[in-house]
Amino acid sequence: MLNAIGSRSESLKKCQVQNSMIEIKEIFSKKELKSFVTFPFELYRNCDAWVPPIIDEELKTLDKDSNPVFKNAKAHFFLAIKNNKIIGRVAAIINWIEVNEQNIKKIRFGWFDVIDDIEVTRALLDAVKSVGLKNNLDHIEGPMGFSNLDKVGVVTEGFDHIANMITWHNYPYYSQHFEQLGYHIGKGYSESKMKFENIKPEFFYRIQELVKKRYQLRPINFTSTKQIVPYIDDMFEVFSKSYAVLSSYVDISQEQRTYFKKKFIGFVNPEYVKFVVDSNNDLVGFGIVTPSYAKALQKIRGRLFPFGIFQLLKAKKYSKEVTFYLIGVLPEYQNKGITAIIFNEFHKTFSKKGITMCIRGPELDDNEAINKLWKNFKPEVFKRRCTYRKAIV
Repeated sequence: MLNAIGSRSESLKKCQVQNSMIEIKEIFSKKELKSFVTFPFELYRNCDAWVPPIIDEELKTLDKDSNPVFKNAKAHFFLAIKNNKIIGRVAAIINWIEVNEQNIKKIRFGWFDVIDDIEVTRALLDAVKSVGLKNNLDHIEGPMGFSNLDKVGVVTEGFDHIANMITWHNYPYYSQHFEQLGYHIGKGYSESKMKFENIKPEFFYRIQELVKKRYQLRPINFTSTKQIVPYIDDMFEVFSKSYAVLSSYVDISQEQRTYFKKKFIGFVNPEYVKFVVDSNNDLVGFGIVTPSYAKALQKIRGRLFPFGIFQLLKAKKYSKEVTFYLIGVLPEYQNKGITAIIFNEFHKTFSKKGITMCIRGPELDDNEAINKLWKNFKPEVFKRRCTYRKAIV
C-alpha cells in the first residue's frame, strides 16, 4: 500500500484527471520528507533490478541542515497524491553556481519517481517548471542531482540489469512519458562491464613502466582508510581540474567536498583506491573503485540497523564485482599514460582478491577521453541512460 500523506498545504495544486484528483503538494516537514524518500520502496517492490538507497543517508542528502550543498543550491520537494496515496515525487533543484557563475539558466529535476500515468508526470514536471519560471530560468533538465557526484539520468536501455549504489533505476515508461510531453535528450550516458579474465595486463604494463621513469612518478597503494585521508583534498582538486572540460561539470565547494568525504569514505575499500604522485609527492592522478553493494543493499531494504551494516561489511570485503567510480588525471598529465599506472595497480589487487567482473558507472557519451581510455578492454555496454530537457515557456 502506498504511503499516506498528511494534511494539505495552501500551496496545493490540483488538476482534474479522468474524474479523479491528482494533487501536487510541496512538502516541508521531516515526516513528509521521509514519505518522499520511502515512496520508491513501494513503487519498485517487485522490481529485481532496483537497488534501494540507505534511508537515513537519503534523508541527510535532502536535509538543508545536513547537506552543505544548500549553501549554493535551492531545492523544492513535491509529492503527487491521489486518494490520499503518494503516486509520484520530484525535487526541483537550482544550483546557483551553475546559474550565476556559468550562466546556465537551468532548473534541475531529480529524485523523480512516478506511477505509469503520464498526467502525473506532467503535473510533477509542471511544478518544477513553475519554480524555474519564478527564478527566471529558461530550461528544465533531469533527472539529476545537485552536482556531478550525485546520481544522474533515466534508464533507456538495459532495464533487466541490476542497478548499483551510484545510479537510479526506473521503469521503461519514464522515457516514454518525457518524450510524449515534448522533452528531448539532453545528455547521454553509458554503463558497461568487463570480465576481469579478459583484461590483459600486457598492454599497459610496459607503458606504465616507461611513464613512471620518464616523469618520475610512482603509485601509492593503501591498506587503511586512515592512510587515504591526507590525500582527499588533493584528490578533489585533481577531480575538478580533470572534469572541468565536460559539458555537465559544475564546481563543488570545499564544504561539499568535506561532506562527500564523510559520506562515502566508509564504503571505500582502501585497497581499491590508487593514487599516482610525482617526485614532490604531489597528486597527479587517481582511481577509485568500490565493491559492488547492489545485492547487499537489496537485502537490507534501506536500513543499516540492526543487521544491515553486517551485509554491507560483508560486501565490502568479499564482493567479486567492482564498480569504477572515479578516475581523474591532471590536464597536463593527460595522454601521457598515467592511467596505465593506475590500471596496473588495480590489476594486481583484483588478481589477489579474485575479482570476476568490472563495471563502469554512467559515463558521458561525449566524453571522448574516457571512451578512448577503455577501448582496449573491450567493454560491453549493458545499460544506457540520459537526461531529458525542455525549454520553459
